[in-house]
Amino acid sequence: MRQSQLFPKTQKEAPKDETALNAKLLARAGFVDKLMAGVYTFLPLGLRVLKKIEDIIREEMTKAGGQEILMPVLQPKENWQKTGRWDSLDILFKFVSHYSKNEYALGPTHEEVVSPLVKKFSLSYKNLPLYLFQIQTKFRDEKRAKSGLLRGREFLMKDLYSFHASEKDLDDYYKVMENSYKNIFEKAGIGKKTYLTFASGGSFSKYSHEFQTEAEVGEDVIFLCEKCRVAVNSEIKKEQKTCPQCDSNDLVEKKAIEVGNIFKLKTKYSNPFKLKFIAQDGSEKDVVMGCYGIGLSRLVAAIAEVHNDENGLIWPEAVAPFKVHLINLAAGKTSSVEGAADKLYKMLLDKNIEVLYDDREDISSGEKLVDVDLIGLPWRLVISEKTGTDKIELKKRDEKEAKLISQNEILKHLQ
Repeated sequence: MRQSQLFPKTQKEAPKDETALNAKLLARAGFVDKLMAGVYTFLPLGLRVLKKIEDIIREEMTKAGGQEILMPVLQPKENWQKTGRWDSLDILFKFVSHYSKNEYALGPTHEEVVSPLVKKFSLSYKNLPLYLFQIQTKFRDEKRAKSGLLRGREFLMKDLYSFHASEKDLDDYYKVMENSYKNIFEKAGIGKKTYLTFASGGSFSKYSHEFQTEAEVGEDVIFLCEKCRVAVNSEIKKEQKTCPQCDSNDLVEKKAIEVGNIFKLKTKYSNPFKLKFIAQDGSEKDVVMGCYGIGLSRLVAAIAEVHNDENGLIWPEAVAPFKVHLINLAAGKTSSVEGAADKLYKMLLDKNIEVLYDDREDISSGEKLVDVDLIGLPWRLVISEKTGTDKIELKKRDEKEAKLISQNEILKHLQ
């Protein structure tokens, strides 16, 4: 991608109505644009990050046996009445059709859709377990949308729903999902700061589990056992005074961002829709369910909160919009150097290396180098009149020192 063609340009100052660090950095660097409180447009750079995260999640869900579907956002009132959540869920967006006068909801979650969906296909024990997932836009009528992408009214989420013949089978798959989530956050570059966190199980079970990423902007308070690397959400700290795994009472208080959660729904959503299966003995039994969610747009914000410095973003390579930022400081000045830069750009593309090429002629060298750090791609390559046509300056975004190498050595370093 040539930066001269990239939409939009970076900004010198963050929008005045943004207070969260992730929102300031993502807006300044041209990753997102705020339409209104809690609603953002993902711009080309931001969408590339979102798609990288989506690919990581989709790969792990498929490995865990998930089949991808896409359910409607628009949902009928009747389904929500069956579960009792039409009146009890305060973040549910509701509206009335001008024509039919029917009432609808915009889905904040999809239990009310997936349960009747699966019921249509008369299940026997031979069809179970079954795992269905989607990556879909969600809507929540948040009283106070804040913290950039961390608390939005419209956001992208992955939700997987599992269907089982027994609670034992649900328990086994729950562990599979726990490991899948750990893999996702490790690949996304926040594994070292993300902890399996014991939280309230509500009406489902004694505990549910969240994945919380340590960050100062976090709205949640967790108590971390540094020995086990698991945590307890502050909402259950009074009743759970020690580490649930090793019984240690040496827990450290941290602020954190919830980036994922897993619940044992059991029969809470199969009962209202009479979702049953035919057991091996011919009897009808309730299907046992689990659900597992990750907020993709929230994950973009969490990565931005964890990976940055005073100059800008520092993207982990697996989710970076491009691997390499190639900077031509001689653009429009020295034809031989510019020709070498163009040749290098083509070579990187031919080797399937994703590269953002700063070929802009109307931008000073200083402005280009500021943009490099602000955008935060993993590798920086600088070609200039100083380096000439056979050398190039190489620097990793998270390292202080740059080094001068020959162009023949570039692939060895990048690969």
